[in-house]
Formats: sequence, C-alpha cells, structure tokens
Amino acid sequence: MALQNRREYLTTTPIPKLILSLSVPTIISMMVTAIYNTADTFFVARVSSDSAINTSATASVGLVFTVMALIQATGFFCGHGSGNYLSRMLGAGNHKEANEMASTGFALALILGVIFAIVGNIYVEPIARFLGATDSTMKFTQDYMRIILFGAPFMMAQFVINNQLRFQGSAVYAMVGLMCGAVMNMVLDPLLILGLHMEVRGAAIATVMGQCTSFIVLLIGTSKGENIKLSIGNVHLNKHYLLEIVNGGAPSLFRQGMAAISTLILNRTAGALGADAAIAGMSVASRVMIMMASALIGFGQGYQPVCSFNYGAGLTKRVKEGFMFCVKYSTIFLVLIGVTCFSFAPDIISVFSKNPDAIKVGVAALRFQSVTLPLSGVIVISNMMLQSIGKGIKASIMASSRNGIFFIPMILILPMILGLTGVEMAQSCADVCAFALAIPLAHSELKKFVD
Repeated sequence: MALQNRREYLTTTPIPKLILSLSVPTIISMMVTAIYNTADTFFVARVSSDSAINTSATASVGLVFTVMALIQATGFFCGHGSGNYLSRMLGAGNHKEANEMASTGFALALILGVIFAIVGNIYVEPIARFLGATDSTMKFTQDYMRIILFGAPFMMAQFVINNQLRFQGSAVYAMVGLMCGAVMNMVLDPLLILGLHMEVRGAAIATVMGQCTSFIVLLIGTSKGENIKLSIGNVHLNKHYLLEIVNGGAPSLFRQGMAAISTLILNRTAGALGADAAIAGMSVASRVMIMMASALIGFGQGYQPVCSFNYGAGLTKRVKEGFMFCVKYSTIFLVLIGVTCFSFAPDIISVFSKNPDAIKVGVAALRFQSVTLPLSGVIVISNMMLQSIGKGIKASIMASSRNGIFFIPMILILPMILGLTGVEMAQSCADVCAFALAIPLAHSELKKFVD
C-alpha cells in the first residue's frame, strides 16, 4: 500500500468498513493466539494417568503465567509505545520520526528481553517460590519457567513488530505472523508433551518455538510493501524517543503488569484456601475467559490505528465515531459470549481438568466473570482510545484499574469475608468498578472532539 494510498485509506474510508477491515485479521490473530495459549493447559492436564500429577502440572503453568504476563507487558510497552507514536507521525506526514521510532522500539525490546532471560534464570528457584510454588509444583514450575525465560527476547520483539505493523494499517501481515507461531505451538504441544513425554518442558518448548516462528515471519513482514523497514542506523535510544515510548506504552505496561501481579496474588490466595486444585481451577477459568475476550481485544486493536492515525491527522470526528461503533457492537457480542459461558461452564471447565475440586472452583469463577463480561467493551475500548491519542496518564489509570486498582483490594478483602467464594468473584467485582471509572475518563476526551 503506497504511503498516499494508506493515508487516504485510513482517513476517508467509512468508519464501520475501515474498522471491520482492520479488525477481522486482528480478531483472528487474537483468537488463534488465545487458543494456542490455552493448548498448554489442555495438554499439560494430560501428562500422566495420575490425577494429582496432572493437577500439579496444570497449577505450575498457571503460576508461570505471572512471568509470561510480565514478558508480554514489557513487549506491549515497547510495541504500543512505539506503534502509537509512529502511527501519529505517519498521520501527520512525518515519516523520518516514524522510521526511527520503529527501529528504536524494536531494539529496546531485544535488550530488555535479554535482561529478563539472564536474570530470571539466575534466580529461577526463589522466583518460583515467590510465585507460590509448593513442594509438589516446584519442579514443574522451574522446568516450565526456565525455558519460557530463554524465549523472552523473541517474545518481546515479536510483540513489538506485530503492534507496529498493526499501527501502520498492515493488520494482515501481523495476522499471518501470529498464526504461523500458533500453528507451530499447537503442532508441537501434543508431540512434545504426549508423544515424547516431556511434560511441562515440552509445553514450554512449544510455546517458545511458536514465538520464535512468529518473530521470524513478522520480521520478514517488515520488509514487504510500504511497511517501515527496521534498521540499526535508525536506532536512537535518546530521551525524546524513550519518553514517547513511556507515554504511549505505560498503559500497556500497567495493564499487563497489573495482570501479572494480580495473578500472583490470586494464585497465592487460592492456594492458601484450596491448595493446588484451587490454583488449577482459577487458572483454567482465567485462560478460558482470556480466550473468550480475545475477540474483543482484536476488535479494539482494529480501532487503534484508525484512532491514532486520524487523531494525528486532526480528524477527531472519525475518532469519536469509531469509538461509539466499537463500544456498541463489542457489548452486543460480549452479552452473547457471557450467556454461553455461564450456561456451559461445567462442560467448558471439564475439558481442561478432571479434578472435581478444580472443576468446582473453575465453574464458579467462570460464571461470576461471565456475568460482568459485557462491561469489558466500554473498559477496553476506552483504554485503547485514551492510549492511542497519547493521553498517557488517563490511559495508565484506566489500564491499571481492572487488574490492579480495583482487583488487588478485592482479592485481599473478599476471601477474608467469603473464603474461596471471595476468590472466585473478585475479578467480577473489580470489573464493575473499572466500568464505573471508564465512563468519565472516556467522556472527558470525547467531549473535546468536533462532531
């Protein structure tokens, strides 16, 4: 897509048609990614004929999810920070700064990824203990985490390229990269876990190989068409670009970072009240809900380049129109998904676990979260809009709300009153509060846009 054609495409195409054309590839990408993330839990739950071993293995994957969330948070920090800025620069016609930001964001992700891999492997045992690993889950947790950490540079870098391609309007390239990695992971999971009996190590290797595959394919995608080419000569780790990455990426860092912290607290609280079975049940429910909500994230990601590019071009009416379109149809979709998950919760959870105690916890948690799932449309789209127009402080507050500002007090207080039921309903209570916060924060910016 030539530069002029890309500008015309993003600034003149009718909003519904534009968002749908950009969101379909990202929805597919997110759904496939969510499925292959869940694949680890599915196959790990079948590593042995011993139910206790399966429960411990499943719990260990849930424990390491905190580390994976931190890796993802850092990747999104660099990817969204650089992607938001380069998209606004492209909208404003400043291609030099867009090119330099792309390479700078990519280089920063690689550097941080190497630091994660080295430091994490040096302190793997105390980290595992801190995450809540018990004697029965310690070996599984360490085995899984070591390999995941070695893949950190590739994971972070592929998150950056993926987001930069999306913000340029090249959603199809981004989709192809993610799907190639997903296919690799889903092929390797049963082969390594069940075929070669590598247990959780097989799941970790499959995940890392999938991420490396995505990294290679996405890197090739940057050289195609009019996409920005990454170059060492364009790397400028100076104050200007680093501050722009912080401004645009901080909301993602807060959102994913809070998810990591909340998962840590959730696992420790669930483990204290219901041992490994409670951790496994909550882990399964969380993975299922993430998979169900992934279509919403993909829909919102289709809106982001529309939002940032048009905002940079001064076309705020299109930004507002896109926001209302996304909120309306995402809410309708989430109502349908919520009803389905609530109705079939026992069947869904039992696919991933055979432990009766884990199933009981997972079903209750899934049903609580299904009730408040429709609120996520306003929460997520508001957050993406604020982040895409460069309102870093408001976007960071919004991003921190669901999994941090509101969830952490809920997960600390409710179990003291309601026991394990408090653990199961904590996320839903946090969602209600986040929804109440999203409305005034989004309105404060939307009212400034010209109708």
